[in-house]
Amino acid sequence: MANFFLILIGFFIIISNMVGFISCKKKKSLYAAAFTILILAALFGAIGGTLALLIIRDAFAIFYGLQFGYYLLINSAIVLLLAVIITVIKQYNNK
Repeated sequence: MANFFLILIGFFIIISNMVGFISCKKKKSLYAAAFTILILAALFGAIGGTLALLIIRDAFAIFYGLQFGYYLLINSAIVLLLAVIITVIKQYNNK
């Protein structure tokens, strides 16, 4: 059962990064991508928690959903940090 949830976490991370990439290309802003991934963290955390409740049928299964959201929040923080670093580098090169 644990392997299923690990695969699901990986799937959610890949999907959120792909949607963030599409958002980045569409709006031409890395900050929009980071915000999109942040919003998807809440959505996929809720979906993961619901799936865990339906599959495991235990009250503590909701923590699997919180774990999905946690990993996606870390992913969003990494994208935001990269956006800040890229912005600083661009500002430094323009001077």
